[in-house]
Amino acid sequence: MLFYHRRKSKKLKIIIFLAIIILLMAVFYNYQISRPASTNPRLVNFMIESGQSSTAISQNLINAELIRSPIFFELYAWLSGSDDKLQPGQYQLPGNLSIKDVLKIITAVKLIKEKQIRIIEGWTLTDIGEYLEQQGIAAKDEFMTAVQHKQQWWDNYNFLVDKPRDVDLEGYLFPDTYRIYEGAKLQTVLVKMLDNFDRKITPELRAEIKKQDKTLHEIITLASILEKEVNAYEDRRTIAGIFYRRLSLGMGLQSDSTLNYVTGVDVARNARENLDLDSPYNTYKYRGLPPGPISNPGLSAIKAAIYPRSVPYLYFLTTPDGVVIYSRTYEEHVAAKAKYYP
Repeated sequence: MLFYHRRKSKKLKIIIFLAIIILLMAVFYNYQISRPASTNPRLVNFMIESGQSSTAISQNLINAELIRSPIFFELYAWLSGSDDKLQPGQYQLPGNLSIKDVLKIITAVKLIKEKQIRIIEGWTLTDIGEYLEQQGIAAKDEFMTAVQHKQQWWDNYNFLVDKPRDVDLEGYLFPDTYRIYEGAKLQTVLVKMLDNFDRKITPELRAEIKKQDKTLHEIITLASILEKEVNAYEDRRTIAGIFYRRLSLGMGLQSDSTLNYVTGVDVARNARENLDLDSPYNTYKYRGLPPGPISNPGLSAIKAAIYPRSVPYLYFLTTPDGVVIYSRTYEEHVAAKAKYYP
């Protein structure tokens, strides 16, 4: 009988012990999902892409410092049956929310439809404005006003530091495919493009530009011209070498693309009257680079401007078939023009 009571007492102790452990785990779990990520109520922009897993979302929340533990976020999402109810969208989340609060917000909204927009390499601001208007995102006039001299762009992005304040955002809206949400504001779209530019111009590229004692604005300006002149990367590097040689010798760039930017007419060879056009973008009339970019270049043109080829040429032309002909002297260049453009 005594043995029976001892055995029963031992079982009871084990049960009580396990109950205490479970209770402590429950308390700890509740503490983890209920405590705020921080005491700072700052608003943080947070994006959930369509089809993202709870694991990816939890990691992004950690990176944004909006939760303390991805494990407890995923566990709570699973236990609450919310792991398949996480809604894609653009959120502004206070930094002092708990995991429970965050999950409540990102599962409560209705599914927002996405759309895809594609900004083409070499498009000008005018091209982008017209495209966004066609896509129903913003009127062209609204877009052109937003990219002019808005102080916030310079305040928010350090890559604009050496950009003249009287030059708009031409060149800095990175060409790419973007996913946005129906009804997204123009400001959101512009921020996406500028953020993308900031990512694409890596620390390595910036270090190389600084090493060459150039500014990012100079690089983007030249890249925007290369984008319009030729398509192939190696040709762009060669022409970048030609343009740098001409600049070092005090020669004009003599680029038809810069003239086209002023006239608004895309021609391979400008008429004589255009060559005398009084504009700082007329690189036949004025020496040096124009005041700013003439298009929004892609990474290929930007890298070509950073890593030009050392070449013996001073002239080039593109044949009607798209082949680039290089010449060392003006006489060779004249002969090439006579051959391909009689």
